[in-house]
Amino acid sequence: MTSSSSRVLVERSGSLTVIRLNRPEARNALSPDMIAELGQALAAAGARDVRAVLLTGTDGAFCAGADVRDFTAQLDEAGPEGLSEHLRSLADALHNDVVMAIRKLDKPVVAAVNGVAAGAGFSLALACDLRIASSDARFLLAYANIGCTADGGSTYMLPRIVGQGRAMDIYLARQPIGAQYALELGLVSQVFEASHFERHAMETADRLAQGPTQAYGRVKALFDGSWDSDLATQLDAETDAIANIGLTGDFQEGIRAFAQKRQAWFQGR
Repeated sequence: MTSSSSRVLVERSGSLTVIRLNRPEARNALSPDMIAELGQALAAAGARDVRAVLLTGTDGAFCAGADVRDFTAQLDEAGPEGLSEHLRSLADALHNDVVMAIRKLDKPVVAAVNGVAAGAGFSLALACDLRIASSDARFLLAYANIGCTADGGSTYMLPRIVGQGRAMDIYLARQPIGAQYALELGLVSQVFEASHFERHAMETADRLAQGPTQAYGRVKALFDGSWDSDLATQLDAETDAIANIGLTGDFQEGIRAFAQKRQAWFQGR
């Protein structure tokens, strides 16, 4: 099943939801309407029968960040104070409706970076649980190029992925990072040739969509919660999680399959 809107395309393939940013004339740069549509698509992906999400872009770009032309128009029309309020509103929507929505989804979200991921587009990829890249992918934090601070959760995610010193270097360098160097830095887990990227991205997300969804979601929550926990608190959270997972059909199937030396058939329950 496929549904479309002007700026976001949503496809269902079994238990996988594919969300495609669709503003090719601006390399999928984020407008307020596009952020709203993306938030709606992510909210719909919270449905129980969705077991994984693939986020990518159309026409050879992932997301070029926010639309800076819109910022210029706001400055000309409303002055600095109007621009400031516009930036606040845009960041609030991106953070609450998109970044937090991705982190709260109790299932894996894969960023398939098929081209440029700049500014908020880079941040959007960082918010996902897994990032894979086309050989044509380019990553650019970009904010410093326009004298801007970073948003989209990148100041939280990036230091945790590459370390604080390297994160600051990426911000200050203002230079694009190629796919292979992104792999070396740990920004992405795999790089695939551009000509076969779509197939590999779908295979990766489909495999996750057939996995033990509840275990994936609970470990995602444990990882996210660990930053604010001491060891004792985290161990208690792990105890609760593993006790509760024993009630799920997938765990029961998993241990039976292990004992019977066969492949487990997970159903996301």
